[in-house]
Amino acid sequence: MEKKAKILLIDDDIDFVESTKTILESKPYEVIVAYNGDWGLQKAREENPDLILLDIIMPIEDGFTAAEQLKKDPQLSKIPVLMLTGFASKVGETHLAVSQGLKLETEDYIDKPISPENLLARVEEHLKK
Repeated sequence: MEKKAKILLIDDDIDFVESTKTILESKPYEVIVAYNGDWGLQKAREENPDLILLDIIMPIEDGFTAAEQLKKDPQLSKIPVLMLTGFASKVGETHLAVSQGLKLETEDYIDKPISPENLLARVEEHLKK
């Protein structure tokens, strides 16, 4: 039996988390959820996921900060991190500079909203690497 890939989803939007979790669980993926960056880092250390989906705009600790910490941690730095962003549509509302994210060593950027097919394709592509 194939081992399920473990995906950590870090996002503060409960509706988005629920729908994304449902999409991911349509494949043989185990989905772990955290609703902020701090909690996400803790979960990453406990669960050692195969891939992390990380929202950029969150309270407490934003995705940039969390991604930076993930990449600095030798135990976690090899895990592919896909940044989720509704950024394009929220540029006026946020104080985070897009350039900040481009400096990060994350593997991919996914614009929200994303179609289920597209999301699954991107996740699968990074899990294969």
